[in-house]
Amino acid sequence: MQLSGNKVRKLEFLLAEAVAQGADCIITIGGIQSNHCRATAVAAKYLNLDSYLILRTSKLLVDKDPGLTGNLLVERFMGAHIQLISKEEYAKIGSVALTNVLKEQLLKEGRRPYVIPVGGSNSLGTWGYIEAMREIEEQLQIRSNRVKFDDIVVACGSGGTIAGLSLGSWLGALKAKVHAFCVCDDPDYFYDFVQDLIDGLQAGVNARDIVSIINAKGLGYAINTSEELKFVKEVAAATGVVLDPVYSGKAAYGMMKDMAENPNKWEGRKVLFVHTGGLLGLFDKVDQMAPLVGNWQRMDVNESIPRKEGIGKMF
Repeated sequence: MQLSGNKVRKLEFLLAEAVAQGADCIITIGGIQSNHCRATAVAAKYLNLDSYLILRTSKLLVDKDPGLTGNLLVERFMGAHIQLISKEEYAKIGSVALTNVLKEQLLKEGRRPYVIPVGGSNSLGTWGYIEAMREIEEQLQIRSNRVKFDDIVVACGSGGTIAGLSLGSWLGALKAKVHAFCVCDDPDYFYDFVQDLIDGLQAGVNARDIVSIINAKGLGYAINTSEELKFVKEVAAATGVVLDPVYSGKAAYGMMKDMAENPNKWEGRKVLFVHTGGLLGLFDKVDQMAPLVGNWQRMDVNESIPRKEGIGKMF
């Protein structure tokens, strides 16, 4: 559970480079409940590397202990060095400059840091999901019923996963259309960002030709409406699949909404939804989720049921 989600596939390549370069610590950056930062802290510890995490939070909380909710609990268990930055400072300085500041500090201390960008999304990390697409094709080939997907749907938060899936589908035999539901920024931003990743691999293809990006951020990044959370709860109750509220939950909600509004676009098509993880993010939403769950009561045991001291031992 501690090492889970889509970031692990990117980290396979990124941390291999870190080790090859002789790094002794990892720097990365993200939101206060970043699944990527948590996965990085865990994977780094597996490789005996220290992790330094720059986490973006509210200006009202930037000088306070960030607590132990969700991903923070795992990060702090792993001994990650956490540095908080306000959303306002983050917006003015940018993730690249912030990681460079920390890198320079660590270099002066004699450390050998390796910097991983937001979400592990760079051209090298993209290979993680090019490989994932190859695995999907292999799994389809060994199935007796020879299922072939027409469409692949996935959440988009930093761009690397959709770049890899789209490129992998275009290069491989599947040729499925990739639909990305972005949970932050906007489609134009991600088309440009994905194009940069693709160009970094010298793939020679236009991002807009291999992926369709749809806005699904709703009220904003990591902010949920009651309807979105109700949807996440209903999916879990109906299927046993737990969607996270920040990424896959919003993507699945956006997909179902698009299917309802544009039925001709989806009718008769076989769709693969790629769950990108992030279960720990649910723990940051417990107050909002509480009214939606219920389903508890004290067990009523009739007085006629025999009772005897010591019969129900608690080992």
